[in-house]
Formats: sequence, structure tokens, C-alpha cells
Amino acid sequence: MAVAGGAGGEPFPAVDKCDVDASCRRAGRRAVVVVSDLDGTLLRSRSAFPYYALFAFEAGGAPRLALLLLLAPVAWLLRRAAASESAAVRVLVFAATAGARVSDVESAARAVLPRFYAADVHPAAWRVFAACGGGGGRGRRLVVTATPRVMAEPFLRDYLGVDAVAGTELAAWRGRATGMVDARRGVLVGERKAEAVREMVGDGEMPDIGLGGRRSDYAFMSLCKEAYIVPRDPVEAVPADKLPRPVIFHDGRLVQRPTPHAALLAVAWFPVGFLLACVCIAAGALLPMPWLRRAFGALGVRVVVRGAPSPPPPSAGGRGGVLFASNHRTLLDAVFLSVALGRPVATITYSVSRLSEVLSPIRTVRLARDRATDAATIRGMLDDGDLAICPEGTTCREPYLLRFSALFAELTDDIVPVATECRTSMFHGTTARGCKAMDPFYFFMNPFPEYTVTFLDKLPAELTCGGGGGKSSHDVANHVQKLIASTLSYECLHSLLQEQYKFIGIKGECLHIT
Repeated sequence: MAVAGGAGGEPFPAVDKCDVDASCRRAGRRAVVVVSDLDGTLLRSRSAFPYYALFAFEAGGAPRLALLLLLAPVAWLLRRAAASESAAVRVLVFAATAGARVSDVESAARAVLPRFYAADVHPAAWRVFAACGGGGGRGRRLVVTATPRVMAEPFLRDYLGVDAVAGTELAAWRGRATGMVDARRGVLVGERKAEAVREMVGDGEMPDIGLGGRRSDYAFMSLCKEAYIVPRDPVEAVPADKLPRPVIFHDGRLVQRPTPHAALLAVAWFPVGFLLACVCIAAGALLPMPWLRRAFGALGVRVVVRGAPSPPPPSAGGRGGVLFASNHRTLLDAVFLSVALGRPVATITYSVSRLSEVLSPIRTVRLARDRATDAATIRGMLDDGDLAICPEGTTCREPYLLRFSALFAELTDDIVPVATECRTSMFHGTTARGCKAMDPFYFFMNPFPEYTVTFLDKLPAELTCGGGGGKSSHDVANHVQKLIASTLSYECLHSLLQEQYKFIGIKGECLHIT
């Protein structure tokens, strides 16, 4: 293949020179095949360290992330001084995956990595890559990478529409990753990438367009009819709404992209943050509720209260309590609602850990997942006093609200919508894959976390089921959802978010009865 030299002495031209329409015309009626590297090509970042760091933390927490940080300089020296990209990848793979369950590795790749990958797509490479495929017989999109295939494939196939992925294969024994690389193929660099491309294309065919970003890509790029280098110049990532499928939900504990600096900061802060979290949780369990707002403030936890909280119910002769219907951000929603009110408000759950129940400063009652039984339970709790419910069904970190269950609207007309919002800078206080008992700890482990509780006006009688307005329970639930979404400037999602949860196998943790 003859190619014109690129800028800076590169043997291939820059990707900006690629005329996709001309390439399609040269291919004639045959579908165009494009093959691309991942790091530094389809992704802006040339270092895969942040993605190995995500794996390390999900697989073994701070100790494994610390191990990765210790071995990362070794990997850097092997890549730079010894010019061995293969050895560098082996070191990172060992630190991030050794001893981890293969099922956990696969789960993290589906639920954690896509959010970070999606924020790192290179615009110039994506322009070419997207134009050459996407179904309908228009072409095939192939990716070949030194990154372990199990890490990259879920995002590439499910969110970028890639047809085939060739990557480094992990060795496993009895369901656990050994930390080694499968010896049959080894690490996909240099000629091994070229061999993988030949296998994917098959029948002696040549890919039409090749995209690479470093010297180890030249071998497979030379197999292509046209090949282009993605420059190192800093660029803005492709906007999320320009990708084929949005990444709405993501799991994992780390808030920030774990660059070496951010990962080192998280490891250094972890013991301090855990001690601080223990103090905060002990304060919540031992101190009277009216004192907690000041106590949390002294410990660095800011509680912002907006709106006019409902007054406490009468001590005797009342009609029962008020139902606070809140969106669901973390397992601490009802706790901080109680802190904002200055009095404990009971809540209902059906998937909270025993440890969380023991340490909770408010009363928690488990549901039975039977509609009639649960309705009777909620009515009984309302007869005893105020009740906090999260009808969203599960937590969501994005600026969206999931469909609200309508059951709460059938059981009372005394409904106060509550908009809750939490801000964290280092760790997420929610998880769908990990240990649920650690959720409150991770929230309080953040430096200066913040919870905002906004009390909206109580629903007027004409907007309730039994107040003479003739509203159905679904109408009331949808109205409450829209009120909260408007207050938070969130978007109401129904089928799209439900589909996303189903796709990654996430189940709700609070009330979710249709």
C-alpha cells in the first residue's frame, strides 16, 4: 500500500485528511470496512491507566488501587525505556485483575466503564469511524486493541455499534482472573494486531480504512487500503448526544476519572475518609435528631434546606401523618429529610442491608413485595405518623427521574413532594453491584459532601385521588414526578431508563410497586 507521509515524519497522513465519501466511492457497492485502535485513536487518552484504575478499585478497593499505583511507574519504564508496550500492559493487567472474579470483571465492564469511555471519544476518529458502518449494509466497524477485550468490548459493541473487537485475552482459573495474559495470542501489539485484523477481515481481504495513533499500530495499518494517524493534539470529546446510544446509568464508586493524580488522592484520603464516615454515622445513630444538622455541619457535611417543612403531626386526635414523596438519590434520602425536619420520619425499604437498618437513626420497615400486604403496611405507618417514600424505585446519579410508582397516591391525600439532591466529589454513595452496606459510608467519606432537601407545597385536594378532583393514582404520581423534576431541572424518563436498567441487570432498592 502506498501512502503519503504525514506531518512530523509520520508514514501516514493525519485523520483530518480522510475523505470518507471518496473512500466509499472507491469501494463501489461493497461495504466499507474500517478498523481502528482504541487508546489514543478512537479514544482521546493515550493512556489506559484510568480504565485499569477503575477495574482495580471495583475489584479490590483502595488496596488494589494502591498496588496499581505502585506498579504503574514500572509499566511506564517498560514502555519508555525498554520500548516494550507488551510488558507494560502485562504489568497493568496483573495489578488490576489478579485474583478478581471473572464475573466481577465482566460486570464492571458493562456497568462502570461505559460512562468514562463515552466521555473520551475522539471527534476526528469518530467522524471517520461512524461514517463507515452502523448497519444497513453500509460497512463494518472493527476495533483492535492491546486493552483486554473484556474491558472494552461491552462499550464498543453496545454504545458505538462496533461489529467485532479483538483485544488482549485474560487468563482465568476456576472463575478467577490469574492476572496473566492468555499465552495463545499474548498482548495485541505490533504484528499481533495485524494477525488479529487478518482474522477479523478474513478471505485475504484488506480493510478499506485503518486508524491508528502510535508506532505499534503501523503493522495493522499497513494492511489497509488507506490508513490515517490520529494526532496527539488535545481536542474536546464527542458530545454524549452525538453517540449512537446514550449512557444514562453507570455504576462504580469513583466520581472522578481516575487519572494517576486523582487515584493517588483517593488512596491517600481513603483511611481518613473512612474514619470520618464512622464518626458521622455514629453521630447519626447516637445524637437526637434536632442536633444532627449542626453535628453534620461540624463534621463537614452540609445540609441545605429549602422550602417550608411540614409541621409535626398532633400528639393526639390527629388524622395520621403526612406522606413525603421524594426522588431517590441515595439510601440516605429519608435520613436527610428527617435531619431537615429536625425530627425522625419513618421510611420503607425492601432491599437495604441489615447493617444499615441497625445504624439507621430513623425507623425502617421492610416491604413484602406483595401489593395488598405492602399497602396495609404503609397505611399502618401513616396512622402512626409521618412517612417518607421514594416512589422512584431505584437510585439514579444522572439528572433524570425514573417512573414513580402510583401506590403511594392511592393510600393518602396528605402528600408533600420533596426534591432531594446530593453532591459528592470523590466517591458515589450508591452502588448496584457492590456491598450495599457500604453505601452510607462511601457518601460520608467524601470531603465536604452536601445534601439539599427542598420541601414543595402540599398537594391541593383537587390534585389528589380522594379530594374531589377525580384524579387517578397514576395522574397524581406523574404530577408529583414532574413537580420534583421541574424543581431540580431534571428530565423525566420512563421506558428509556427502564430499558437501561434491564440491560445491565439492575434492580431497585426502594418502593417499586406498579
